[in-house]
Amino acid sequence: MAITLKDVAERAGVSRSAVSRTFTLGASVSGKTRAKVEKAALELGYSPNALASSLTTGRTKLIGLVSNNFHNPLFLEVFDLFTRGLQDRGLRPLLVNLSDETDPANSVHMLRQYSVDGVIVASSTLPPSFAEAFRNAGVPVVHSFGRYTTAPYVHVVGIDNIACGRMAAEALVARGYSRVAFLGGPEKATSTQDRALGFFSALAEHPEVTATVSYASAYSFDAGRVEMTKLLMQGPAEAYFCGDDVLSIGALSAVQEAGLSVPGDIGLIGLNDMEMAGWQNIDLTTIRQPIAEIIEASIDLVVSTIEAPNRYPETRLFPCRVIERRTLRPRDPA
Repeated sequence: MAITLKDVAERAGVSRSAVSRTFTLGASVSGKTRAKVEKAALELGYSPNALASSLTTGRTKLIGLVSNNFHNPLFLEVFDLFTRGLQDRGLRPLLVNLSDETDPANSVHMLRQYSVDGVIVASSTLPPSFAEAFRNAGVPVVHSFGRYTTAPYVHVVGIDNIACGRMAAEALVARGYSRVAFLGGPEKATSTQDRALGFFSALAEHPEVTATVSYASAYSFDAGRVEMTKLLMQGPAEAYFCGDDVLSIGALSAVQEAGLSVPGDIGLIGLNDMEMAGWQNIDLTTIRQPIAEIIEASIDLVVSTIEAPNRYPETRLFPCRVIERRTLRPRDPA
């Protein structure tokens, strides 16, 4: 038989309401009573029922974790850090896959059915309207890896993708490449648009460098491989800024399959610095996105917004940097 609150009360010699208060965050209970209840609960092997507790507190401690790119290995790292970070705070993640979703209203309806306390939209490709729909419905929300804006409607935590695009262009110019290209992810993704904008704006300062652009159908290995195979048939550039590491790894596979070498024949630089990028057989030069810091800040913001729903939206940006490995030739000493 399951151990009940009544069993704990009888063992501790206190009322059932005293046991309930002991296991209710913020409730008033004396230190002596708390010690007796906790001792009795430990002896009996009792754990409070989270669902029953939510009826008392009005909080489920559920946080909806919404994403749409489950084909990108980076998100294994993202989900690992998010779930552990939430659980360390006594919260429970509810993972939602939006890979085929186009209407934010459906997501809002589903998560409200579960009475989530808050939502984290973890995506660089979902439009701002997804996160904004949750705020409009009165649900505390944070858009992680979202698009930078100086006047956010919801909390946004991430990086300046335009600055990263400039960083990639400058890295290629510094290595003496004169024919470069941007191989982006989905053209409609805001992250793709901003990375391309930064890349080409930086190259505008170097008229001696020519540049082209192409887009993969998704941020995935297969999409990067397919797009690079097409580009090789058309006559490749000397170096590519691929809009994400997994695209870069797909492109690397296509280059090697064609009998060409990296960086001897073609240079590649990615973005994210996912774990796989550092594997010895890949060794990708890339731009590091501080994923752990972004996730920690996202959790901080969603928790604080649950406590203060009228908190003014803010944008938190984290700096990125180039991680030197072996898919670009050495910098031009000049």
